Amino acid sequence: MNINVGIIGGGGYAAGELIRLLASHPEANIDFVYSRSQGGRPIRSVHQDLIGKVEMDFAQSVNPEVDVIFLCMGHGNSRRFLEENNVPDDMKIVDISRDFRLSEDAGYKGGKRFVYGLPELNHGKIKTADLIANPGCYASAIELALLPLASRQHLQQDIHVQAITGSTGAGRKRSTTSHFSWRDGNISIYKALNHQHEGEIKESLQSLQAGFDKGIHIIPVRGNYTRGIFVTAYTKIDFKENQAVELYHDFYRDAPFTAVSSEPVHLKQVVNTNNCLLHVQKVGPHLLITSIIDNLLKGASGQAVQNMNLMFGLDENVGLDLKANYF
Repeated sequence: MNINVGIIGGGGYAAGELIRLLASHPEANIDFVYSRSQGGRPIRSVHQDLIGKVEMDFAQSVNPEVDVIFLCMGHGNSRRFLEENNVPDDMKIVDISRDFRLSEDAGYKGGKRFVYGLPELNHGKIKTADLIANPGCYASAIELALLPLASRQHLQQDIHVQAITGSTGAGRKRSTTSHFSWRDGNISIYKALNHQHEGEIKESLQSLQAGFDKGIHIIPVRGNYTRGIFVTAYTKIDFKENQAVELYHDFYRDAPFTAVSSEPVHLKQVVNTNNCLLHVQKVGPHLLITSIIDNLLKGASGQAVQNMNLMFGLDENVGLDLKANYF
């Protein structure tokens, strides 16, 4: 199989990682990388880690004959692009923005709908889908921490979450809070108890536990490092730790990228991989779950490639055999 791929919006961090992954993918061929701001420039001039690996220029037009396109633009721009451009009806699409993630936003032309692209939740649906809404990075880490509990109707109390993210989570565009002088040696919260990913998290949990109506209280934290998300979530449960651990192992038994660790986890175990590592422990009446991912890979481009693999009938781990940057 040779999957011809187009990338729309090629200048950002997630796009750079997507290009890196697809350039080494044994079944994919990058046909074009379109960028309105960088058109005509060598890709390596923006993504300098691709020097000697990708000898292409950013395209100034879009080839509608590819097999799949990845939309790597800012939120709100994916829907606008699809409305303003003549995208073939049979084109497979993976959108990395949040434009189509919620069920109320998932509709597309011809009555088609985007499928929420968390493979650990919607594996079967993704395999038969043409349109994928890639989950958010925070949402991926938090959902993977909680889905096993929802699968057994165990979410009966409010959920409290603290999630620390690296500076790449803010995107490539410069801002005060991503500037080195501000971020280094610093820490702060933002969008506390009002994060934009809460809606998709709740919908994912409700897909397994229909009556779930408890609060999800998220405190996002800006970390003074570049990549990775470190989530700690807790909620009250009425069963033992060993039963919880067994539940998590059973739920992720067939998931190639999500694993449950018997030891406490740390962020370097997943950076530069498409993996999610979980640790589960009972503390008094609470179950404490730690969930760690690379925000640019399992939280964005790695998961997008995983979804592409499923859509085209490949093993979902093709092209994603990545080692963590442990040292």
